[in-house]
Amino acid sequence: MATMDVNGVRIAYEDAGEGSAPPLLLVHGHPFNRSMWAPQIAHVVRRGRRVIAPDLRGYGESAAVAGGVAHSTTLDVFACDLVALVDALGIAGRIVPCGLSMGGQIVMEICRLFPERLAGIGLAATFPKAETEAGKRNRALMAERLLSEGMGPYAEEVLGKMLAAGTIAKRPALARQVLDMMRRAPREGAAAALRGRAERPAYEEVLAGFTGPALIVVGDEDAFTTRADALLMQRLLVGSELLWLEGIGHMPNLESEASFNAALDRLLAKAEA
Repeated sequence: MATMDVNGVRIAYEDAGEGSAPPLLLVHGHPFNRSMWAPQIAHVVRRGRRVIAPDLRGYGESAAVAGGVAHSTTLDVFACDLVALVDALGIAGRIVPCGLSMGGQIVMEICRLFPERLAGIGLAATFPKAETEAGKRNRALMAERLLSEGMGPYAEEVLGKMLAAGTIAKRPALARQVLDMMRRAPREGAAAALRGRAERPAYEEVLAGFTGPALIVVGDEDAFTTRADALLMQRLLVGSELLWLEGIGHMPNLESEASFNAALDRLLAKAEA
């Protein structure tokens, strides 16, 4: 693990592997951290490629904001942090960002702000629609709840939405890992991200305008991303691959590691072509 000051905030990150191909940038979701990508980091390095996996500001070992706590962290802030980190690491060429859930929407925001930097994109367990008014209210209420209660009760409540029921039953060690990761998320950073994510724009036009290689991965037991969401992204992203996984929930990179990693290989090969 290394750290770097980016946009006035100390960002923790992993930078592993090497190679001349466009590096993979892994963007975690809420309320996780870069450790969720451990299987993918190891796999990509074995394949002889470079991979960067940061903790988003306010998560993991990264600070929430310089000198205090942000009230709201919008997706453009996360996106600019990540591109600034890549630049500071001396990567001047194109990258392949892959994000899960909120991380996928951050990838869409990178696509909106920095399309020239992308050799391909990966979108897992996410969707491109703007937040509804009801969703905005719910996120605001949840942000206040996290600040008052801490992450523990929330983590217990949403574990069954993050992982498929079969995963929890058959892989209790993984369920404990995910639960612990959520419990350890800093409440201030998580609350700020909830408020900021509520203000996200719609990304349908952004995806429709992207012509590079794209991977979409969704599980059929995902409590947040639907089959309709997956098909919409596939239609918008011309020539994209949709990996639809049966019996898999909101964390396909951990629940179906081998299939996810193989799909990543295909995306990276297309991005290098």
